[in-house]
Amino acid sequence: MENINNMAQNSLQALSRDNLTDKGRRKLTKDIICGAATLSCLAVGLIYTYLLGNAYPIVPQLLYFIGFLIEGVPVIVTGIKGLFTRNLTNAMEILVGVAIIACVFNQELILALLIPLILNIAHLLEERSIMGGRDVIDGLKKMQQSTAILLLDGEERVVDAQTLKVGQQIVIKPGSGIPVDGVVISGETNIDQKSLTGEPQPAHTVIGDDVYAGTVNLDGRIVVEVRKEYVDTSFSKILQLLENSENISAPESRIMDRFLGYYIPFVLGIAAIVALISKDVAQAIAVLVVSCPCGQMLVSSAPMIASLSVATKRGVLIKNSKFIEELTEIDTVVFDKTGTVTKGELALTEVCPFGDVTEQELLQAAAAVAVASTHPVSRAVADYVQSKGMDYRRDLEIREISGGGVEGSGAEGDLLRFGRREWLESEGCVIPAEFGGELMGSVSFVAAGDRLLGAIGFNDTVREDAAKSVVALRELGAERTVILTGDREEPAKRMGETVGVDEVYARLLPQDKLDRIRSLGGEEHGVLAVGDGINDALALREADVGIAMGAMGSDLAIESADIALMNNNLMNIPFVIDLAKKTKKTIYQNLVLSIVISVLMIALSAFGVISALAGSIFHNFGAFAVLINSSRLLRGQQKY
Repeated sequence: MENINNMAQNSLQALSRDNLTDKGRRKLTKDIICGAATLSCLAVGLIYTYLLGNAYPIVPQLLYFIGFLIEGVPVIVTGIKGLFTRNLTNAMEILVGVAIIACVFNQELILALLIPLILNIAHLLEERSIMGGRDVIDGLKKMQQSTAILLLDGEERVVDAQTLKVGQQIVIKPGSGIPVDGVVISGETNIDQKSLTGEPQPAHTVIGDDVYAGTVNLDGRIVVEVRKEYVDTSFSKILQLLENSENISAPESRIMDRFLGYYIPFVLGIAAIVALISKDVAQAIAVLVVSCPCGQMLVSSAPMIASLSVATKRGVLIKNSKFIEELTEIDTVVFDKTGTVTKGELALTEVCPFGDVTEQELLQAAAAVAVASTHPVSRAVADYVQSKGMDYRRDLEIREISGGGVEGSGAEGDLLRFGRREWLESEGCVIPAEFGGELMGSVSFVAAGDRLLGAIGFNDTVREDAAKSVVALRELGAERTVILTGDREEPAKRMGETVGVDEVYARLLPQDKLDRIRSLGGEEHGVLAVGDGINDALALREADVGIAMGAMGSDLAIESADIALMNNNLMNIPFVIDLAKKTKKTIYQNLVLSIVISVLMIALSAFGVISALAGSIFHNFGAFAVLINSSRLLRGQQKY
C-alpha cells in the first residue's frame, strides 16, 4: 500500500488515462489485480459456505486467509517499517496493521480481509478526487520537445534535442515546440509562451529576439541559434524548481509531525481501555480503524499543492515555505524602479520648442536624423513621430557621433543635429543655461546648424498596472510602500507620485539598496522586495521575501528570489500575497476539520456505535473533508 505522504501528493493528481505516468499505470494495475483477487477469495468463500454449510470449514477459512495475505500483509509490513524507522508518514499503516493483527488473532478473517480492501478502494477514490495539482507539472513536461531539426550545411536533419550544442542552428516549423533556449537569426513568427509566463497573448518574435524551451511556434518558420544546451535551459530549471516545490514543508506540517508523535500512543491507549472495559475486541479494532490520520496527513500538503497549481498557471513560481510563513506577515513592500515599476524603455514625454519654433517642426527635425540610429533615445523619437503620422525629411546623409548624438547633412549644405547639450555647444550652438532645466528625465537637444530648435525630454514608461498594484497591496495590509532607484532624485520622486508609493530613495548603488532594505526591516517589520533579479539580487536575498519579475530566461532571477514571476504583471504580487493568506487559512481550517472528525469517529467507535467494518469506510471522512476544502483554492475566483 502506498504510504500517506505519497497518497497526499497523488490524491491531488487527476488520474485520467492521459495524465497517468507509466509508474502510475503499473501501480493502478497492481491495485486492481490485488483487489480483484481478494474479492474473488471472499466471494468464493461466501458462496462455498452458502452452498455447503459447515462441510470442510477449512476451505473458506483458507480462502479468506489468502485474501488477507494479498491485501493485509503489505499494510502490516509497512506499519512495522514505520515503527522501526519512526516514520510518522506511515501512521495509518501502523494503526490499521494493529487492527488487522487483532482481527486475525480474534479469528475474524473476513474482517481482516475487508478492512485493508475497503481502505484501498477509498484511497483509489481519493486519488481520482476533484483536485488536479500534479497535472500542471505533468502537462509542462509533455511540452518539453525531445527532438530538433538541425540545420547543417544547408541540410535539415532530425536529432535528439539533448545532443544540441551552443552555436548550432535549428529550424522551428509552425506548430512545433522549441527544444532549447536560443535567439532568432532568420524569419518571424508568433510564439505561445503561456506555459512559462501565463500570458494568453502570443509574443510576436523577429530576428534578434530570444526564444525559450517549452514554448510553441504558432505560425512562422524560424531559424534559431542555440544559446543554452538542453539541460541548462530556463525551462529545465523551472521544471526542477516545480518538482522541488512539491516538497515544501509548511510550518503547520511540522506541527502535525509533533502531533502524530503523541496521537499514535493515545489511540493505542484508548483502544486498550475500550477492550478492557467492554471485553469486546471488535470495538477496540473499530477504534484503531477509524483513528487512521488520513485527514491530518493532508492538512498542509493538499492546500500547498493546490496553491502551487494555481500559482503556476498564473506564471508564478514558488520556491520555499516563506510563501506561507512570511509572505502573510508582510507590512513593507519595496520596489526597484527601472524594469520593475517601469518597463525599462525610454519614451518621449515632453517637447520644449525654442523661440518661434513649433512642436511639430522640432519633432520633424529630430526624427529626420533619429530614424537612422538604434540608440534608445533616437528610437523613442522615431516611434513617437511615426505613431503620430508626421512626415519628416528622408534626403539627409546621416552620421552617428559617438558620445554626442546624430547629425544629418542635406544636398544644399544644411545640417541638422540631435544629441547632448555638450556636443551641440562644442559645435557652436548656443544653448541658454536655464533652457531645458524644467524637463524631467533624460534631455536631448535639436539644432539646425548653429541655431537651437528646442529640447525633448524622455522618461522610462510606468507599467500600466503599477498604481493599481500599490492600491491592492495596501488592501492586503501593506503599511508602507517604497521605491529604491539609482536614478536622479527629481524623476524618481515624480515616478513615486505617479505610482502612489509612500517613500522614494534615489541615487542608490546596489550596496545602498541592500543597506536600505536592512534599515526598513528588522524584527518589527516584514519586508517584501520586488526587483528584476539581475541588479537587485542582493536586495532580493536580504528581504524577508524576494520576488523577481520577468524571470523567464534569467537564471539569476530564479536563483536569487523566493518567488519568481515569469512575466512582468505587477498584479501578480498582490495575487501571490492573497493566495498565501488563503492557503494559510485553508490549512488551519483543515487542521480543525480533521481533528474534530477523528475525535468524533473515535468516540462513536469506543461506545460501540460504529463497527470495525463501518469504521474502515467512515475513517476516510476526514481525508475527503480536507480534500474538498483544499479544492476551493483551485476553483475559487481570484480577486487580483
